[in-house]
Amino acid sequence: MRYQARNKTQLAARLALDIPEGAYVNLGIGMPTLVANHIPAGREVILQSENGILGMGPAPVEGLEDYDLVNAGKQPITLLPGGAFFHQADSFAMMRGGHLDIAVLGAFQVSATGDLANWSTGDPQAIPSVGGAMDLAIGAKAAWVMMDLLNKNNVSKVVERCTYPLTGVSCIKRIYTDLATLECSPQGLRLIDTVEGLSHMELERLVGLPITEAGAMTR
Repeated sequence: MRYQARNKTQLAARLALDIPEGAYVNLGIGMPTLVANHIPAGREVILQSENGILGMGPAPVEGLEDYDLVNAGKQPITLLPGGAFFHQADSFAMMRGGHLDIAVLGAFQVSATGDLANWSTGDPQAIPSVGGAMDLAIGAKAAWVMMDLLNKNNVSKVVERCTYPLTGVSCIKRIYTDLATLECSPQGLRLIDTVEGLSHMELERLVGLPITEAGAMTR
């Protein structure tokens, strides 16, 4: 049976399902911002943006954007009742002080034990910009990654050891990808789920690492 990767909308919806009621969540720049559009109806989740916003809602309807109200990626957002915006220094105090339950981040690489590389590929032509990624990676109670499993060269972004400059060490708990959801642990990767039709053997071939079967204990 052939499998089909989740598109970005499906991946955002998959991740949103796992965010618990009442959680305070930072959505990183890029793909993670899509999660705001897929919080299950009736579930209260308080979304934070590092530029100083608490209580973000879904993206605005086209034509009703307010470009004085944007997230950290400069995308227009909505503000839910009770939401607030404030100085960025207060936002970073929130991030560094352990007040966020979950941070959802993009990544260039994630190791099997949860090391994160998401701010630089080491390319001398690139402009390095770590932003608040390091603060979020170690400041949130749990850090999750949302990304495609394979890069543009069809090489796994989940690796045994990161070769790019690190953002944080052993900080990532879960990896949500277009093909599978994985848990990182000191013992390596554990499978949470895959897209329909993708076998465990094929997933291990794509990643190039052993992955403990779903439901098995890793700790």
